[in-house]
Amino acid sequence: MTAFLKSREAILLGAIAVLLALIASRFPAFVEPSNLARVFTDTSPLIILALGQTVVILTRCIDLSVAANLALTGMVCAMLNAAMPGVPVAAILLLAVAMGAVMGAINGVMVWKLSIPPIVVTLGTMTIYRGLIFVISDGAWVNAHEMSPAFIGFPRFDILGLPMLAWIAIFVAALFFVMIARTPLGRAFYAVGGNPGAAVYTGIDVGRTQFMAFVISGALAGLTGYLWVARYSVAYVDIAGGFELEVVAACVIGGISIAGGAGTILGTILGALFLGIVKNALPVVNISPFWQMAISGTAIIVAVAFNARSSRSKGRIILKSAEGHA
Repeated sequence: MTAFLKSREAILLGAIAVLLALIASRFPAFVEPSNLARVFTDTSPLIILALGQTVVILTRCIDLSVAANLALTGMVCAMLNAAMPGVPVAAILLLAVAMGAVMGAINGVMVWKLSIPPIVVTLGTMTIYRGLIFVISDGAWVNAHEMSPAFIGFPRFDILGLPMLAWIAIFVAALFFVMIARTPLGRAFYAVGGNPGAAVYTGIDVGRTQFMAFVISGALAGLTGYLWVARYSVAYVDIAGGFELEVVAACVIGGISIAGGAGTILGTILGALFLGIVKNALPVVNISPFWQMAISGTAIIVAVAFNARSSRSKGRIILKSAEGHA
């Protein structure tokens, strides 16, 4: 119990509680269950993408193309629905996940087989995917009146007081808890990020593990692409612009180490919820939502500094020096 109270997760829980208390002192309606459910639903896309980003960062990589992946997949799904309204939502969901996974695989192959730094690869594909949106849409929007009721209704379908979008985020989180704790792949993510050299000696293929992380991240970005355009009933070129910053921020705030191999799924979820509460609270306290980007950037710097200080206190610098002399 004492160890948990000193953990990043406990600190985040305390910060969220303090933040909600401060907001409630001025706007009590913000903490009503119905509003908190809306806040969770608004944060669900961030939670889904951050979970995918988590496994990528755990392997000492980063995926800056997730928002562009989301946008391209969302535009394709919206255009398909506008052209063929009779296509079942289940088929569109499968298309979204498959398309996102392929884009993630492209990132993974270049990192794995060509040994290109992940940040360079994903910056490049981010630009390519954004450009493809304009090419296929010619800059035109797909609006609500062009989308079928089933297409836009699925993420909003209510079950036990929560829309399907929120339940999907919960389901994805549950899958990640199981994957990380119970599967060889989950353990491999930590092993590759913690010590790639040692991982090789235990029979883990570092490149293949990083590839799988990118595929998972891409598949979740694709899934979120459909959910995003269906929930907001619009698709356009700049959809989710800059959202990759929030995704990385959620991971880092949650304690996922940029150096790889450290952090928890619970931490990522709490990091996303913290940002989601801040984002929803800004208009309530009469602060422009555009400050969200500045807050996210500041949070990344503070969290990375905090993680670096914690790592030094645990001797990670000594470990790195030893690796450097090996």
